[in-house]
Amino acid sequence: MEVAHMLRCKRIPLSDGATSIPALGFGTLIPDPATTKRAVAAALEAGFRHLDCAERYGNEDAVGEAMRDAFAAGTVRREDVFVTTKLWNTNHRPERVLAAFQASLRRLQVDYVDCYLIHTPFAFQPGDENDPRDEHGEVIYDSGVSLIDTWRALEALVDSDRCRSIGLSDVTLEKLKDVVAVARIKPAVVQVESHPYLPEWELLEFCREHGIVLLAFAALGHGMEPNLLEDPVIKTIAHRVNKTPAQVALAWAAQRGTAFLTTSVTPSRIKENFDLSELPEDAMQQIRDGIETNIRFNGVIETGVPGFIPRAGPTQGSR
Repeated sequence: MEVAHMLRCKRIPLSDGATSIPALGFGTLIPDPATTKRAVAAALEAGFRHLDCAERYGNEDAVGEAMRDAFAAGTVRREDVFVTTKLWNTNHRPERVLAAFQASLRRLQVDYVDCYLIHTPFAFQPGDENDPRDEHGEVIYDSGVSLIDTWRALEALVDSDRCRSIGLSDVTLEKLKDVVAVARIKPAVVQVESHPYLPEWELLEFCREHGIVLLAFAALGHGMEPNLLEDPVIKTIAHRVNKTPAQVALAWAAQRGTAFLTTSVTPSRIKENFDLSELPEDAMQQIRDGIETNIRFNGVIETGVPGFIPRAGPTQGSR
């Protein structure tokens, strides 16, 4: 198999030893159901075999329809698609976890998920309101449940045959260490914002030491300023290897041992994000040594409120 195709097909073993996660993932934080369904269909056609979902995105039904159609057509098999979804902040109480998980399964039209993540370590007031606020517009948190309580409920899901692995999202290294220290079933995946402007080397090293896969969202900087794809180092390498800046940033993510997510609703862009080739080692070093910009685009790890999801509902993003 040629090197380019090796990168596109790269899978990273999970800590359970039985499964692996595709390094190239497609995020489904997309504005509306019809657009979601078309984008997921295009992603599967392009070759993506990891779909990242969440109950909070409000479009698991559309993702499920796109998968159902692909499975029925025989173009993709269920066992070839790694499906991730997430438990939202209002469902952190252990007695709410199973029902939330089962609801995601129904919407996605699958018998199991490959990975179930706690969307953020912050528990919100339980209920049907995704974004509970008080009269001052401040988030109403739930002090009656700890992250470890919620983690224990996820461990119970793995004991069934409908949840293959579990993990955390939008978590700091400190909170991750707290969970790893007491977990009966260790996190298999940690999903955080990461890109050349936020490489998270310390977190990545901890994950490597403990057999945890770091899954990067906003892998292209979410198109925000400063624009990662306009960075002189990235552009110079792109010109040298005859690839786009986006392809360079994504190849960097896969080659350094992380998995990543990208999102697009444009078929040509979806294909571009999958059409990766391995970078020369000196280019990898150039990105590490030559980029000095350091910025986090999403403040979710401080509040539990994902910065790419407006309060009115889901929007497109690189999650």
